[in-house]
Formats: sequence, C-alpha cells, structure tokens
Amino acid sequence: MPTDMAADSPNGRWADRAASLYDADYARRYRSRDDELQAVQSHRDLLEWLGKVCDRFDRPIAALDLGCGTGRYFWGLRHLGALTGLDASPAMLDEARQPIHAERLAAVPITLVQGDLMRHAFPPESFDLVYSIGVLAEHVPLDAALAGRVHAWLRPGGRFAFTTVHPRSPSVPVTLARRVATAAVDRLPPVLTPALHRRLVVGGLYADERWIRTLLAGRLAIESLERFRSDVHLHGRCVAVKAS
Repeated sequence: MPTDMAADSPNGRWADRAASLYDADYARRYRSRDDELQAVQSHRDLLEWLGKVCDRFDRPIAALDLGCGTGRYFWGLRHLGALTGLDASPAMLDEARQPIHAERLAAVPITLVQGDLMRHAFPPESFDLVYSIGVLAEHVPLDAALAGRVHAWLRPGGRFAFTTVHPRSPSVPVTLARRVATAAVDRLPPVLTPALHRRLVVGGLYADERWIRTLLAGRLAIESLERFRSDVHLHGRCVAVKAS
C-alpha cells in the first residue's frame, strides 16, 4: 500500500496549501471547466500527446497521474490496465470519482490516493507510466528529489511524461533583474551560470530545457522535449524513458 513519508518533510507545505485552496466549491468549478476545455485546441493537443505516449507501449500499462485533480486527463490514456491518481485535495478527488468521459474508463481499475506528491511513497517499479500535466514546475517544484522518486517508481522501459511552465512564458513577470540574468545565461558558458540559472527557474517552480536535461541526466533518457503554448502559458513538454 502507498504510504506517506515523515510529516516533517520541508515540502509538506505544497500539499497543505493545495488542500486548503482546492475546497469543494473550487473543485466543482474546476470539474465544470473539464467539459468546457474540450473546445480548446491546446487542451485537445495535450490529450492527443498523452495518448501517443501510451501508444509507445506494446502492453497494457499501469499509470500514475501526479496531481490528478478531477481526473481531467484520465480519458486521454490508451492501453490502460490500471490507473492511480494522486492529489492533495480530497475535494478534487471526490470529483475525480466521476471524471469527464468516465464511461471510457468503466473497465479500468482506478485507485485515488490523497497525498503530497512531494513526499508520498509508492513501492519501487509500480508503474509503466508516470505523467503530470499542469502541476510540476507550475504549482510544485520539479526538483532532483522528485525526479529520483519517479525514477524509482517506474518499471524498466517505463516513461515519465510531464509539462512545465517555461521561464520565458509571457505569464512570468519580467523584472529588470530577470532580464539581466536571462541575458547572462544566454551569453555565458553554462559552467559559469548554474546558480544564476537556478534562480531563473526558481529552484524548479519553472523549468526550461536546460533544467530538465540536467535534472534527468543519469536517471532517464529524454525521448522528446519541446515547447508549446496553451491559452495561458508557454510550456515545456517532455517524455523520458527509464533504461530497460
């Protein structure tokens, strides 16, 4: 059974904040947005991207949705044998019990788990696919500890698929300090700018290509890494595989 690690983890504040913000009222509004998003092209593109990641497997897969919310992306999965959704908000999980297009998932065992994705533990090699859309490097940090734990949860040949907010997104406030730091990172050799770059991505609350490559190096091999635009942000989108 999944268990939470020690409650004194420094990252516990992320789950506490989510649980308090995403109450029943918010969860209902969020769930209604799931239906509206079907008309948004960038959302449809994300669902198709997720489906194509699933198509890379030649077997039924066990998948984990990190920060599943109301189960907005469940129905985009293909070749699904079992699905686990992890979220900090009990109200969001209540909505995920009847996700959008639930009828397409009727034959799939779904387990919904309340927990902090920054400290929740699953047994090693539990999943073929771990994915997270609109959560990492947006609401919680994409950092080395998380990357290491995802690597442990994946079976050999398993994949980690995720989106981020890119630090050059128009939604990120451009202060003079950020403008100067960005110019320095662009012009100087990477070996001279690790601390400056870390500040630009705020320790993983944003993530660009350099941050993702550095984070996954030695853990997961990147299959694809690209930028895309939603109606809100400039994002990164990555698929990485665990060596078999």
